[in-house]
Amino acid sequence: MMGRLIRRRLIPRRGVTAPGFDARAWLRRGAAGCSALVVLGAGGYTGIVQPPAGGSGSGDAYISPAAAARDAGSFKQIILPDLLIVSPSGLTDQQLAKLNKISGVRNLVSFDGAEIKAGTQPVSVIGVNPAQFRSWVPLQTASDQAFWTALASGQFVASQSARSKLGLTRGRGYPLTAATTRTVTFGASATLGIEGVDLLVNTQVSGELGLVHRVAALISAPGAGLKTLTTAVGRVLGPSGKIVSLRQQQLPVTKATSGQTPATYLQLFQDSAAKYCPGLSWTVLAAIGQIESGDGANVGPSPAGALGPMQFEPSTWAVWGTDGFGQTGPPDIMNPYDAVPSAARMLCADGAAAGGSALRSAVFDYNHADWYVNEVLALAAKYAQNYP
Repeated sequence: MMGRLIRRRLIPRRGVTAPGFDARAWLRRGAAGCSALVVLGAGGYTGIVQPPAGGSGSGDAYISPAAAARDAGSFKQIILPDLLIVSPSGLTDQQLAKLNKISGVRNLVSFDGAEIKAGTQPVSVIGVNPAQFRSWVPLQTASDQAFWTALASGQFVASQSARSKLGLTRGRGYPLTAATTRTVTFGASATLGIEGVDLLVNTQVSGELGLVHRVAALISAPGAGLKTLTTAVGRVLGPSGKIVSLRQQQLPVTKATSGQTPATYLQLFQDSAAKYCPGLSWTVLAAIGQIESGDGANVGPSPAGALGPMQFEPSTWAVWGTDGFGQTGPPDIMNPYDAVPSAARMLCADGAAAGGSALRSAVFDYNHADWYVNEVLALAAKYAQNYP
């Protein structure tokens, strides 16, 4: 989870927050004012900001619907966030420039946000540049071209739960009320991977509604030490900024019932490569597991029906599913102790252990996209740096 927008006033907690922090202890009930934005990181920061009276423009250059739709189709990679940062008064151009110059930072995306009303119901909405933000969502949603074309053209899109809750009908216009009211067409729904976010609009619509401009950002710096990175980011944000770590340190898995079984995803990837595909670097399995499901955080089903921590389609699982590490009974697509070894077996059969072009071909067979191969191998290299 990258963060969530929620509809209750919160008592903010200062400083960096640990992944295990229970933010619910900081909640207090009370109605937030219309268009108030509350950002909650994954087990971390809670805080609230209000948009300026009368609305505020996004400050981003206008992009025509045709150009935006073209850009939205240029999706080439999945980016894994390491930090969520929040600036209640909005991130300045100078702050963004300094953040981008921090050693190890490879990618950064900022976005607007607020709590608004859709009709009469309160909803949490963020305003994004579709061509940029597409790379930061789950793989299945990032691959949904219709979703991003709708968003780029000025329609609003929704999480699947929000679509059901609001009873949204595709192609119908709905009044969205923040600092101003606009009737916006509903375009599509998908899994957003951002818990508590109901709707997405593009930056043009965000400016028209008056959302809080650049209130938050995601930072990807996979090769940087987390403590050093957090310290450097904190210096740029100052005392009012908040930082939430999204990087999983231990990659836990559910404890298995048998004897010598890996205790973490990290060990599971290492042991699966060694046992089920000698010669294959465990980092490739780790990269696939992170990109496909966030190491079991999003197990599907995907729009194509893929399931489990390694996102197997049932027909592929019928061929390659295997019991791993002493598991018994039919291979379980949802069980990481079965899924990761099965992925290793399938990659090995495709020649992944030989490395080089054979490895690239095997990863391509796992998901037929050149950008996917490049992202898997780039992330695998980062794992090798972080876990020598």
